[in-house]
Formats: sequence, C-alpha cells, structure tokens
Amino acid sequence: MTTTSAPADTARARVERAALELFASRGFDSVPADEVADAAGISRRTFFRYYPTKADAVWGDFGAHVARLDGLLRAAGPGRPVLATICAAYAEVNDYGDADLPVLRQRMRLILTEPALQAHSQLRYAEIDRVVAEHVARSTGEDPAGLLPRLVAASTRAAATTAFAAWLADDGSDLGRQLNRAFGELAGGFPGLGD
Repeated sequence: MTTTSAPADTARARVERAALELFASRGFDSVPADEVADAAGISRRTFFRYYPTKADAVWGDFGAHVARLDGLLRAAGPGRPVLATICAAYAEVNDYGDADLPVLRQRMRLILTEPALQAHSQLRYAEIDRVVAEHVARSTGEDPAGLLPRLVAASTRAAATTAFAAWLADDGSDLGRQLNRAFGELAGGFPGLGD
C-alpha cells in the first residue's frame, strides 16, 4: 500500500472512483475500506480521514451539495412561490455536465439499489430535508418541525429520488427532464403553501 502527498482533492477523487468501481463490481458489503484505500493509493488511516465510513465514499462531497441547495434557497427572493423555488433549486443543484453523468449513474445506482446503503441514505436524506423544511418555515412562518415544512421536504426529496430512479432505468433519458417532470407532477399537490 502506498501513501500519497497529492492534494487532498485529487486523493479524495481517487478514493471515490476506487470505491464506486469496487462496490459496483463486487458489492458494497464485499469490499472492505482497506481495499478501497489500497486501490486509491492511500493508507487506511487517510481513507478514514476523508470519509468516516465507506458509505460516505459513495456519497462523495454531499455536504457541498447540501450547502449549495441551502444557498440557492436562501438567495430566493421573498414572495417567490415556495414549491417552485424548491423545485428550481433541486434542478439546479442536480444539473451535471455530460462528462459527470457516467460517475453519477454509478453513484446513484449504488445509493438507490444497494441494501447496505439504505440506512446510510436516510442520514443523507435528513440533511436535505432539514434544509428544505427550514426554507418552507422561513417562507410560511411555520416551525421547521411542523407538518407542512416536513411534508414539503419529504415530498420534494421523494420526487427527486424518483426522477433519479427513472433516469437510471432508461439510459437514453435526460436527468434534467426527469427532475422537471417529477416536480411538475408534484406542483399542484400543496394547497397549504398558498402558491
């Protein structure tokens, strides 16, 4: 096993690529973190410095994804329709370049189909739900833990997750179109928002 003094971003990217490749080919449970670290050319200790668990390597820098969604929602002007703002922010955060799509497909296929990752996914989904519920609460004056903010958060995330699943099921489909269609279908369902 070799260690590297390369910049952290490069090493993190190698870890993610190695993890996705190994997990996709052999299954998440069959590949120990040590093997991912070795394939990425780093030590086990360095692996766990980048990712607290091997499941985190599948998700990549999800914290940046959540922060970007939060930033877009906070930047939305007052008086904008709440649901439309959330849906637009989701679509923007998930607007990937063509070069990124193969890795995204691999990542999302693991996240949505690997049973061992389902519990970990709930932790990640809670981060997204919190950000969306807080936006709804700011917009409506309700408590973020109240029914409407939580319902909107869970429903918009479910729409996005369903769009990703439909995109994965059809190699010829466009992720942006799937997201927009899912959010369009959802748009009429929340009369309590007053949009």
